[in-house]
Amino acid sequence: MSELIYEIKDAELSDLGRIVEIYNSTIEGRQVTADLETITTESRVPWFEQHSPEHRPLWVLTIDGHIAAWLSFQSFYGRPAYLGTAEISIYIAEEYRSKGLGSVLVRHAINKCPEIGVHTLLGFVFGHNEPSLRLLRKFGFETWGHLPRVANMDGIERDLIIVGLRVAE
Repeated sequence: MSELIYEIKDAELSDLGRIVEIYNSTIEGRQVTADLETITTESRVPWFEQHSPEHRPLWVLTIDGHIAAWLSFQSFYGRPAYLGTAEISIYIAEEYRSKGLGSVLVRHAINKCPEIGVHTLLGFVFGHNEPSLRLLRKFGFETWGHLPRVANMDGIERDLIIVGLRVAE
């Protein structure tokens, strides 16, 4: 990772087009997201507006001023008792995959959790998505749930693995 100079910053609405472009690039592979069709930037505006730098950040990682990856925090289950728990999602542009950006983002997320009031991180990962499971386990995430065959993607049933990490307070 030392050869790439990057910056992690809060996403702005003007970044949403690139965020959606990176997201859409993962759909066809049927490994990262349960969406089966591409989404539009307009459809993601409400999702974007659910984020806030103080509580549920949406970060972009830039290299040479170009967005290479992003990470979002999403509220878990939407009830007040769960405010300290957040799901993280990471998406990396194809040309930047396997360069250590996922580790950079996960480490950054873990380090920022105390500042944003998060003590528990969750990841919802397809069972066949070994790269993402390996990444999260590298940082101490453990399997907290296994939902067998809950997703149907082109006639193939897929498991969902819930991984979690209790962040030191």
